Amino acid sequence: MGYTYVDWQTMEGFVNDAFRGYGVPDEDARICTDVLLESDRRGIESHGVNRFKPIYLDRIRDGIQKPVTEFEIVRETATTAVADGHDGMGQVIAYRSMRTAIGKAKKYGMGMVAARNSTHYGIAGYFAGMAAKAGCIGITGTNARPSIAPTFGVENMLGTNPLTIGLPTDEEFPFILDCATSITQRGKIEYFARIGKPTPAGMVIGRDGSALTDSESILNKLTDGSAALAPLGGIGEELAGYKGYGYATVVEILSAALQAGSYLKMLAGVQEGKKVPYHLGHFFIAIDTEAFMGLDSFKKTAGDILRFLRASEKAPGKERIYTAGEKEYLAWLERKDKGVPVNEGVQQELLAVRDELKLNQYHFPFE
Repeated sequence: MGYTYVDWQTMEGFVNDAFRGYGVPDEDARICTDVLLESDRRGIESHGVNRFKPIYLDRIRDGIQKPVTEFEIVRETATTAVADGHDGMGQVIAYRSMRTAIGKAKKYGMGMVAARNSTHYGIAGYFAGMAAKAGCIGITGTNARPSIAPTFGVENMLGTNPLTIGLPTDEEFPFILDCATSITQRGKIEYFARIGKPTPAGMVIGRDGSALTDSESILNKLTDGSAALAPLGGIGEELAGYKGYGYATVVEILSAALQAGSYLKMLAGVQEGKKVPYHLGHFFIAIDTEAFMGLDSFKKTAGDILRFLRASEKAPGKERIYTAGEKEYLAWLERKDKGVPVNEGVQQELLAVRDELKLNQYHFPFE
């Protein structure tokens, strides 16, 4: 599938105006746009403009997500808070939650906010990165619609539930580990189907307990619930799938139990055959490194550890070792002048949104 690059200024203006056209207030639209495009800056197309229309605009149109976010603190202490997002924009709820956690950390050393009744908040690394930029350790996680089967199970119960950590370093980029607790995601299987490649055995389990590999068939089975993703590690215990299952469960509990929120099958987004709000939960932790041996000390030690790892002996035929956040930084260096890569399918979606909202001032190079 071919890509065309769109310059950052054009894409930022268009996405921002489109959010506003769907009723998102100006300041919130800027937050949503920045979170969305941060994914493309990092080379993670699965959460960037690829998802702009189907995950956000369509859900606003379907009435299962509110464009105006009512962010309400329902319980609070000096170091903690519980926020209710009232089914508003997940990026806005997450941004305000992490900003609150950072504020508490700067005052008391640590801060944590749990959010309920939220929606898809985009790339989790954005919010962990907020904390890292502020000199804090940032931790966030979110539950999601069911797609992972527990170890020795075959039913989709847990979301892909990322456990994401951001750490400040003395390098040009922070350490940000942002990955799902499933062994793969639907987007990867969609890619396999598109290029006619089978899904590797161990990533998806059928209701009969067998490992499924037919990518096209898997997509249909994931939709009707007759297949489920395996947790990180894969099916069964041989490659320690129970570890991914355990971490996914930790994220599920922290995303629901602290704020008395929804969980597991309650997050399916469908009730009696009708689309309903997802009511997702998130958590955000900020730890101020100044409260320990100081930010500069932390950043140097963290940077030294990463540099020693990258300088260690490489496997035969491998040119370099990476640390978390490095590939994303390199993607930005490669893309900052080229722009946002937009595939053919997304190109048509962007044109449809432009025409619908009459944003005729925008012209794209793929037209």
